[in-house]
Amino acid sequence: MRELRLAAGPLEAVLLPEAGARLHRLRAFGHDLLRTPDRPVAHRRDPFFWGAYVMAPWCNRIVAAPVAVDGRVVDVPANFADGTAIHGQVYARPWSVDPDGMTCRCLAGGDGWPWTYEVSLRPRLDDEGLTLHLRLVNRSAEPMPTGLGLHPWWRRPVEVAFRAGRVYPSNVDPPRRPIPVADAWDLSRRAAPPSGLDATWTGLMTPTIELSWPALGVAATLTVSASADHVVVATPADPDATAVEVQTHAPDGMRRLLAGDPGALRWLEPGAELR
Repeated sequence: MRELRLAAGPLEAVLLPEAGARLHRLRAFGHDLLRTPDRPVAHRRDPFFWGAYVMAPWCNRIVAAPVAVDGRVVDVPANFADGTAIHGQVYARPWSVDPDGMTCRCLAGGDGWPWTYEVSLRPRLDDEGLTLHLRLVNRSAEPMPTGLGLHPWWRRPVEVAFRAGRVYPSNVDPPRRPIPVADAWDLSRRAAPPSGLDATWTGLMTPTIELSWPALGVAATLTVSASADHVVVATPADPDATAVEVQTHAPDGMRRLLAGDPGALRWLEPGAELR
């Protein structure tokens, strides 16, 4: 499997274009920060629980059943144990690599998604950190619902801190509107998140998320762009990793779009892009 390697000072990153252009490895000062398998081929066998991957054209779950959307029918297949369609269509597909040798690109759509779109990822690594530029372009002749995000699995034990005003306390059964942050959903002080979380925060008070691995003596800052105004934190029993994801919409984004609820997928005009 082809690997794209970047290195700068104490930092190293490895991307796999043939497996969704995902981050196979992010290493700092000799320590792996992502849940990284021994062999890259493991990403193909189990694409959801390793490394960090792009979610598009939706994030989290949507219904795996026929749904009428602006005169078209969305009927994407279930790909998760709970019977939903999760994390979009491009997380494991082969992506091409541009002549610059680094920018990865995927033209997708179909398979129950009645629009065509293109997703690209351009990484940059320097002494200050890793930057991932994500872009989704609507290549259809009609407006398309869109969402975009990144799903990293951070190695435990990891501490997390960020300030947000509101939270959807469940990604499996989210309420129509987020509730004020309080109690177990208050992650403003750096600590290991409680076990069993699977929620989405919005109304971020700062654009940064603090990550820390005290046992390794390593800390990091995840900076969120203005368009990615939702943060998912999931702390399942298995795998032994914590997801801290940035994305452009709340869980159940298609239903939200149709119902006019907050946190919905966004309509993207033909030729327009979401970054």
